[in-house]
Amino acid sequence: MPIYEFRCKNCGRIFEYLCFSSKDAIEARCPACGEQQTERLLSTFSSQSVGGSFSSFSSSCTPSGGFS
Repeated sequence: MPIYEFRCKNCGRIFEYLCFSSKDAIEARCPACGEQQTERLLSTFSSQSVGGSFSSFSSSCTPSGGFS
């Protein structure tokens, strides 16, 4: 169940919306004005380097052991 960011085309407010299915993303309503004319935004993600070194290109998505 991803959380998406949307921008209201009416008032410009950016808000997050929890989507249980692809249909939910279509029905996202602005919590400020109630408008259904919204657009889904591309969100950034964060990662954490191991050891606090900027030279390490490790992220939270890389496997830390187990199967390869």
